[in-house]
Amino acid sequence: MTTDIRHIVFDIGKVLIHYDPHLPFSRLIPDETERNWFFANVCTHDWNIEQDRGRTWAEAEALLIEQHPAREEQIRAFRKYWHEMVPHAYDDSVAIMEGLIAEGRDVTMLTNFASDTFREAQARFPFLNRPRGVTVSGDVGLIKPDVAIYETHTKSFGLDPAATIFIDDAPVNVEGAKAYGWNAVLFSGPEKLRSDLAAYGLKV
Repeated sequence: MTTDIRHIVFDIGKVLIHYDPHLPFSRLIPDETERNWFFANVCTHDWNIEQDRGRTWAEAEALLIEQHPAREEQIRAFRKYWHEMVPHAYDDSVAIMEGLIAEGRDVTMLTNFASDTFREAQARFPFLNRPRGVTVSGDVGLIKPDVAIYETHTKSFGLDPAATIFIDDAPVNVEGAKAYGWNAVLFSGPEKLRSDLAAYGLKV
């Protein structure tokens, strides 16, 4: 499976940096059953993804506090302790990305990320500033796997879809990229990524 790949697009969370909202909440809500209930019913994935789409944290918090007033402190803790949810980078993945950049490859990033927390991540993880650029969902008001965000990224960076490969940890986002016309691979670890890239003629 070799093809003329000229553009490599990386997702960020769970590909280049670790993300786990349970990390601070294991301290804030020690009981696992209660904590799982909190994430299933209060600070849910669907609630959080709207911040990735551009909703402000103030609006997001107010919405939940109105519904769950007794949980106000825990609701506000989600943003307050966000930095604890992203404790470290995946060094081997970063090395692959930096290796591609060092070879002169065209590397960009496409991420579902709130605007403010992404800037915080950039300050903490300097390698996020090394690719040619990034499309942040919170900046453009679109989220993966909406086809419009792949189109926006393509147009912003002048990509040829057929010559683009996308790396993401979520199957739905990989399928969304393929539906738009990109090549795409599911990230499950650095060694598998090296193998997948090699299959497209990219050896790092």
